[in-house]
Parts: sequence; C-alpha cells; structure tokens
Amino acid sequence: MNAEFDVVIRGGTVVDGTGAPPRKADVAIVGGKIAGVGEVSGKGREEIDATGQLVTPGFVDIHTHYDGQVTWEHRLMPSSNHGVTTVVAGNCGVGFAPCRPHQRDTLLRVMEGVEDIPEIVMAEGIPWNWETFPEYLDAVANRRYDIDFAAHVPHSAIRVYVMGERGEKREAATPEDLRRMTEIVREAVRAGAIGVSTSHHLGHRSVDGQLAPSVGSHADEIRALAQGLREAGGGVFQIITEGYYGNSNPEAQMALLRSIAQTSGRPVSYTLMQKSHIPDVPEKMLALTRQAQADGLPIRAQVYPRPTGVLYGLSLSYHPFRFHPSYLAIHDLPLPERVKAMRDPARRKAILSEKGEHTNPVSLMLVQNYEQAFALGDPPNYEPKPEQLIGNIAKRRGLDIAEVAYDLLLEDEGNATLLYPVSNFAAGNADLVHTMLVDENTLIGLGDGGAHYGMICDSSFPTSLLVDWTRDRENDRVPVEMAVQRLSRNNALAVGLTDRGTIAEGMKADINVIDYARLRLHAPRPVFDLPAGGRRLTQAADGYTATLVSGEVTYRNGVPTEALPGRLVRGRVAA
Repeated sequence: MNAEFDVVIRGGTVVDGTGAPPRKADVAIVGGKIAGVGEVSGKGREEIDATGQLVTPGFVDIHTHYDGQVTWEHRLMPSSNHGVTTVVAGNCGVGFAPCRPHQRDTLLRVMEGVEDIPEIVMAEGIPWNWETFPEYLDAVANRRYDIDFAAHVPHSAIRVYVMGERGEKREAATPEDLRRMTEIVREAVRAGAIGVSTSHHLGHRSVDGQLAPSVGSHADEIRALAQGLREAGGGVFQIITEGYYGNSNPEAQMALLRSIAQTSGRPVSYTLMQKSHIPDVPEKMLALTRQAQADGLPIRAQVYPRPTGVLYGLSLSYHPFRFHPSYLAIHDLPLPERVKAMRDPARRKAILSEKGEHTNPVSLMLVQNYEQAFALGDPPNYEPKPEQLIGNIAKRRGLDIAEVAYDLLLEDEGNATLLYPVSNFAAGNADLVHTMLVDENTLIGLGDGGAHYGMICDSSFPTSLLVDWTRDRENDRVPVEMAVQRLSRNNALAVGLTDRGTIAEGMKADINVIDYARLRLHAPRPVFDLPAGGRRLTQAADGYTATLVSGEVTYRNGVPTEALPGRLVRGRVAA
C-alpha cells in the first residue's frame, strides 16, 4: 500500500483545543505535524480507529518538577500516562542549575525538603554534567523522552550560585548580586529557558527546617529576576507567593505581582489554592487579577481542579504517627512485619500515647490536625461525604481521632491510603474549585509531577478533570471542550509554545485518542523504581487508547511503547 500519511486517526470526535464544539473528523499526520482535519481519503501507514472516542490535543502541564528525573529517566511518568505531551519544570524556584560543584549538596537538601525527593535518589541519579543553566539545557537536549520537556531557571539555584553561603542563609543581596542575577536570567532565557521561577512560600524548607534560599527575598531581588526577562525579550515569570501559606493580604501579594509584570513586560502566573485558615483569599485574588488584566497586565493564577493535600500511608512519606518515637523504632521494618508490630496492643498503646517530634515545623504540621482526612478508595474519591471524614467517624464511634486513623492505616494489610486535604476543601466541598476552574484568568496546573514522590500524586489531574468535571458530576459540570482547551491550548500559549495545543493543520501532532465512556482513574500506588531503589507514587488510568507525540504513538491503552520522540523544548526567544 502506498501510504499518503504517516498516521490517520479515523472517525473520532475531535475536541480541537480552541473551545469549539466537538465534531466528527479524521486527523492525518505527516512528519510529526497535522496534515489535515476533516474527511481524509488518503491512507496512513498506521490507521487508528477512533470511532466513538474523543480526539484531543496532547495536554500541556505547566507546573512540574522533572528537573532531576529528565537526567536519569526517559519516561516522565506519572504525567505522560495521563495524556500530557509537554511538561514545564523548574517551578517554585527550585532546580539543579546553575550550580557549582561545591554547591550541589545545598541544592539537593533544598529539593529534598521542598519537593520530597530523597537525597540518595538525586545523588545517585543526577550526572551533574553542567554548571550553568545553558549547559543544563544542552545536557538534557541530548536525551530522549516519551514527551516534550521545557524548564524555568530557578531562583534558589541562582541565588546560591551568585551569593554562595550568603544566598543559602537568605542574607540580603547587594546591588552587584542583583546585577548578576539579572544577567543569569537573561542568558538562561536566551539559551532556551521558558522563564524564571521563585517562591516566597513559608512551607518551602529543607529537610532540617531551613527556609529555601528564595523565601523572603526582597521585592528588589524579585524585580531583578523580572528585569532579566525584559532584557532577554521573552520568557514568563512563575511565583508562589507568601500568601499561599502565611500572609493573607491579597493587596500586598497583587502589588508584588503587578510590579513583576511591569518590570518584565512578560506574563506572570502565581499559585492559587483555597486554604482553610484563609478561605476567602482565592475570590479576592481573582478579583484583583481581573483588575490587573483590565489594566493591561498579563497576570494569571495557576489553580488545581480538585482537593489536594498529603497522602498518608505506611509505605509513603507521611502518616499521623510517622514521627512518634515508638513508631520510629519499627519504621525500617518490611511492611508485613511493621503491620504485625503495629497490631500488637502494647505497641499500639505506646504509639497512640505519644506526640511526633521533628526539627521541621512543616513536617509536623502535615501529620497533625487531620480531622478532615479520609480513606481515598479505588477508584479514588477526592470529594468525600462528611460522614467519611476521620473526625466524624470518631465522633460517631465514640473514639479518639488517632485511633480511627491508626485502624484505617492498617487496612488492606497496611496498603491503605488516606488523603489529608490541605487545599481546596475548606468548606468540605469543591464549590470554590469550580469558581477558580472556570475563571478566564486562571490556568490549570500545580500537578507537581516529578516531585513529592512519597506524599502526593497530583499529576493525574487531567484525568480527574475529564472524569469528574465534564462527565460524572451532577452539578456545575464543565463542557468537555472547555476542559480540553484549558488543558492544552491555553497552557501552551501561556508559556509561549504556539506550535501545539490545537488540532489544526500545521500544528505539532501531539494528540490523545480517549475512550471517554471508559475513562477511569485508579488509586495511587507506590513503586520502587527510582535510582537507589527509591520510592515514588504512580497512578494508572483506563481509557487512553493512544497518545501521540510528534506523530509517534507513545502509549497504547495506557501501556508505553518503545517510541521516545520527546525532546527538550527551548523557549520562544531561543527558538
């Protein structure tokens, strides 16, 4: 057969990423690009029958932390098995470049604490064949992946590189320090960085509790980074502000965001979630963001489409008894032996009588006040009914909350998973999530793929969004064309990637074929396949018939193929 096309996807319902209504069409692919959309008469070397299925652009995840994983692995799971075909890493001001050899341990400690990646995993996996950020990009450009990868240059790494120990100790930057930071951002963006990122989040700390180098940096220093974007003539600015955890003054947060946009002349995005102690902040920030947009400032919020928090489990990083002395004494036992020990009445009594001890206040916070935690289940239910919360179960049974949590953790022979919803569940529902989700000035992200290996698995959010918000929800359902647009085209444009995110002739052939009726998310499970046998959480999904990157099938029915067409994507300035 003389094939006219490399691939033809036949008879699917195309949701093209523009927000237009779904329509039935064929999609033809040649040379990694879409060659036609409509009725395609020519044959393909490969034909994919998409009858009764959705055909969407590949999804773009703009908030990940695959900075380390891309140096030792070729598959960027658990993002790539949820329809994601492009990821942006280097968020929250943390990463591994620029970095001098004697500063490597500092960046490893920061990344271990902020992003829950074990130091031994990074120490064994990262080759450190770079020093500057352009050299880091060159190093990963020589590798192949199942999806495309882009990266921000991270502020904490810049700070340590420029200031050394002064930067690590969070001392004030001098004018010369600021000048050098501007230069590094400019050079990084010209070499292909997608932008620059920073964090003022008080929860971002090293394992021993020290704040990350960028936290608390003066507004002048933030503007010095922004100036680097202006001088480079491109790039975006990503920030997690102090207001995410601590200062709840929306006006002060927005003043900083506005100054970043004014200094850089470039798009700015910030993290926005609902917190129980400041539940009204998201609505205030959205109103201020609308005003900034009206004033011509390109500021948007990054939001997350479901309740999120810390996964508890005996094989995970955290659970309510993780730092109790009597539990620590058995923590290193194999799981079956640990479960047996925890079932011993004397051990149980001792653990329940104790309080956790740790030098990092954030680690302690994550295992306390867990009344709203609940058994996640399989398929996972991220929006439980009130009676399913641990606190309410304890009241109903006349037990202490700790007793209920203890017994739940031992279910399924110690493999049970609980979720403590730190964000987006303050009112016991996801109503405000809907408000953030449909606001025209928000971007969907914050999945954190490549990080938090033992405490969250939020990179599965594209599947959650499609299943929960477009198909199964009784109220406030979101049109599937809106959800797909937000997962693909909106995110691609937000970071300057204009060649993807839409099913249209001439666009990059990053495509999903989705059996929408069968789409289902499974519960997260730990696997031990990282360097040094390190643990990470993965989350499977049913219903992804095929995922294509640059026209090559990378997943069939959720199973990876041998194809590795993913590459480093350099930002618009370098391209």
